[in-house]
Amino acid sequence: MAIDTTLRSNAGALTGTGTAVATPARPVAARSVDPVDTKVDSKDSAVAARPTQLRSSQGTGAVGGELQGQVARAQQALDYLDQVAGQLESLKGELSAKLSSSRTQQRSSSQHIESATRQLTHTLAARKSTAGGGVDANLNFDGQPAQQRFRIRSLDIDSLQQNAPQTLAFSVAGAGGPAMSATITPDQSSGEAARAIDRALAPLGVHASLDRNGGLVFSTAESNWPAVKDSVAVSGRGRVATEEVPPDLAPQQWTGGNADALRQSLREVVQALERVRRSQDAASNALSAASAQLTEVTTPPPEVELAADDFASAAKNTNYDSLLALTSALVGVSRERVLALLGLR
Repeated sequence: MAIDTTLRSNAGALTGTGTAVATPARPVAARSVDPVDTKVDSKDSAVAARPTQLRSSQGTGAVGGELQGQVARAQQALDYLDQVAGQLESLKGELSAKLSSSRTQQRSSSQHIESATRQLTHTLAARKSTAGGGVDANLNFDGQPAQQRFRIRSLDIDSLQQNAPQTLAFSVAGAGGPAMSATITPDQSSGEAARAIDRALAPLGVHASLDRNGGLVFSTAESNWPAVKDSVAVSGRGRVATEEVPPDLAPQQWTGGNADALRQSLREVVQALERVRRSQDAASNALSAASAQLTEVTTPPPEVELAADDFASAAKNTNYDSLLALTSALVGVSRERVLALLGLR
């Protein structure tokens, strides 16, 4: 009985590239080993295994790296958004109850509204440490690290276009300079000018765009904000002052007032709740997509299952041909290599 003694590689279980099975819901980093060469001399039989990172089938990075970060970010975002959604629902109920209650009941409702508002304010304040880094100050989630939005004082589209043509060179934390420059011309639209500035700043980890009012607004990853906020320089202006764009949510203003104020607060709570629902859907989709990638990465191809079955069948026989095939397949496999392979599971 002839047995194919070559270990075929696959993207999942035990492969020639040393990839190991990972559990989709809880991905972990893994070690890998060199491919087992079944045609080596005895002097090569004690080759030690080298630890490497488990790589995806697309070869775009380690499962323990980028993909694991996506999973963790989505999972934590879902937990945080569920908490915020529950608190917004509670506050929505309290505001609705106060609008429909009698004057005597309104005193009790006011206390409940204040309590619900304090709880929500506390949760929002803890966002950076509890939301996994993927939910921004406005409770948006898009699968990427949360962004900090800010403005540069005295740098706005209207003044730039009024003084056109001009060329602006940017630097952030000492990096950049003349190479990172944007030219503003009189015939540019506001959007074109913003895109020119964005192209200049993108290599520095900063982006520029127009807000819904047509104003120039900048953004960078929240984790990068401490290094950016006091280190932006513009040619001809030197170090410029930056200021954070405050979030749209203002729960401290939802505590009460007259009927009109209560209705406005209720509208804002409902809008915030709708935004949270959209973010929950986005986080859920991101988690599903990452899990699907993990499943693809860790599922062995059919030929590996067949090879394993053939090997198991041969191991059950005690005739000479079977023992010869098994011995040939195990040439060059040292105890250290077997232990390294078992350690991957």
